[in-house]
Amino acid sequence: MFTFFDSHTHLMDEKYDGNWNEILKNAASVGVKYITNIGYNKETSYEAVKIADEARNVNGIEGVFATVGLHPENIDELSEKSLKDNGVAKEDFDFIYELAKSQKVVAIGEIGLDYHFGYGAPNLEEASSPNAKMSDFMKEKQKEVFIHQIEIANELKLPVVIHSRDADMDMLAVLKEHQIENGFVMHCFSSSVEVLKEVLKLGAYVSLAGPVTFKNARSLIDVAKLIPEDKLLVETDAPYLTPEPYRGKRNESAYVVYTAQKIADLRECSLEKISQITTENAKRFYGIN
Repeated sequence: MFTFFDSHTHLMDEKYDGNWNEILKNAASVGVKYITNIGYNKETSYEAVKIADEARNVNGIEGVFATVGLHPENIDELSEKSLKDNGVAKEDFDFIYELAKSQKVVAIGEIGLDYHFGYGAPNLEEASSPNAKMSDFMKEKQKEVFIHQIEIANELKLPVVIHSRDADMDMLAVLKEHQIENGFVMHCFSSSVEVLKEVLKLGAYVSLAGPVTFKNARSLIDVAKLIPEDKLLVETDAPYLTPEPYRGKRNESAYVVYTAQKIADLRECSLEKISQITTENAKRFYGIN
């Protein structure tokens, strides 16, 4: 059995009903021995660390780690001061400093930019519409929050897990203007080959998830072939983005093997090689011995 590293999942998600122990056992049964549990706001960041601390004794699992940060979809949870004033209130990010004291915390994230559903629109009905437009104010606020957390990551000497959706140009602009000193990964990469080339110039790791297995994943086929061997990671982003043949069902870490197999097929190499290089790359990125 080969060893895999699910570099990005959400074990605290309500879709699991708290049964993360079962998810870890399923993962271990197919060789997924390492998992990074990703926080995306204050509450889930605490949960990510708690689960990582409590998952020490699951048979077959060699390491569960955590990240902490504020996702762009969750910036409405910031204080009134952060949401109204230019800039952000530093005290809104005290939880990152507190949680980063844990040896289980291996990165800041997931953080970044997301303009997909128009978060920050005048009302929830408009914001949830696919046609909603992100207000200029909320775009700028997302950038401020993103940049502030990059600065925290640099201060804490931690790498960054980046979420980017429908925001490629602004994302590239931020990354070019604000150096991330300890490395970053573009999680669940879904952009073009042109964007891939730009982030690779900046030293990015690139992680692929279930969508690479979808029948309509045309651009991702080229992306999967072009990511340098030493920059490739795999992930589930579970419980979302379930790969084929389980698309439409709840995702879990065990299914990262299907994503890895698809990447192996596209790169015309063995699953063993993909398991080896992606595990080594994830360990290196997250600073895991």
